[in-house]
Amino acid sequence: MALPLPYSPGAGAPNGDRCPGRPPAAAIPRSLRPWERSTPGPVEQPIFTTRAHVFQIDPNTKKNWMPASKQAVTVSYFYDVTRNSYRIISVDGAKVIINSTITPNMTFTKTSQKFGQWADSRANTVFGLGFSSEQQLTKFAEKFQEVKEAAKIAKDKTQEKIETSSDHSQESGRETPSSTQASSVNGTDDEKASHTGPANTHLKSENDKLKIALTQSAANVKKWEIELQTLRESNARLTTALQESAASVEQWKRQFSICRDENDRLRNKIDELEEQCSEINREKEKNTQLKRRIEELEAELREKETAAERDNQNLEDKVRSLKTDIEESKYRQRHLKVELKSFLEVLDGKIDDLHDFRRGLSKLGTDN
Repeated sequence: MALPLPYSPGAGAPNGDRCPGRPPAAAIPRSLRPWERSTPGPVEQPIFTTRAHVFQIDPNTKKNWMPASKQAVTVSYFYDVTRNSYRIISVDGAKVIINSTITPNMTFTKTSQKFGQWADSRANTVFGLGFSSEQQLTKFAEKFQEVKEAAKIAKDKTQEKIETSSDHSQESGRETPSSTQASSVNGTDDEKASHTGPANTHLKSENDKLKIALTQSAANVKKWEIELQTLRESNARLTTALQESAASVEQWKRQFSICRDENDRLRNKIDELEEQCSEINREKEKNTQLKRRIEELEAELREKETAAERDNQNLEDKVRSLKTDIEESKYRQRHLKVELKSFLEVLDGKIDDLHDFRRGLSKLGTDN
């Protein structure tokens, strides 16, 4: 589909770029600022329509994509015949998810077979579109390029119109082009007067706006000259610092060599300490084994002591039992001694009686 031919509205290019010789956004009438509108106006014509999933770059990470629509929505190119501008508009229900005015410095990039993106500095974001087919993506990219070229032509013609109006505003005492044009078209003085007055008023208003824009542009140029001088001075300081840095490179190299030697020495020392740590670890392992053996021996000793205590207890019990038996034996011996003594005494008495009886028998035998 062929794009409408752009034309120059006379009030300046409807953009927010601030360049020398170009009026800033503040100098352009609000009615000629299409980026401040969110939906197509009655004078805007759709020139291409498709459907796609809309995404925007994450403002925090600047890497991840955030879906702006839950499903595929209509995405259209619009041409504003009065403002001579092109926009990409997409609306999801009552929410405007894309309102991007196409400028000559924009670029649409295909990042895959079905996905493309472009950056909008005015909206401070990056828009991404996911299509259902590669063919749809190709058509949208081709249309973007056409619109971009048409926007460039519109911008150039607008700039030419601004420069022409600026030249006319500087000529004093001459008849304005509008009044001359009116004189050639209208034959009578009354008609000439009726058309010349409003034209002069309109041109004077436009010239005043252009003067303000040029004044602001001159102020911007002065500011940029100051910034350029500041950058030059900063560059000179950086050059001096670079020279000083170059002069100290050798010193840094020497210090680096010293540090490298010191690093080697420390690395050797670390190796020695690691070897010592290995020996210490081996000694610790031996100590651990010895400690384990000591614990085993202590356990065996405790078992033997327990057994010895048990044997001693048994022996003590036996000794006490023997003592008791001895005491009882002593007691029986004492008792037997007493009985024996008593028996001996009785026996002695019996023996005496027997001696007496024998003597008596001997006496009787003698007597007989």
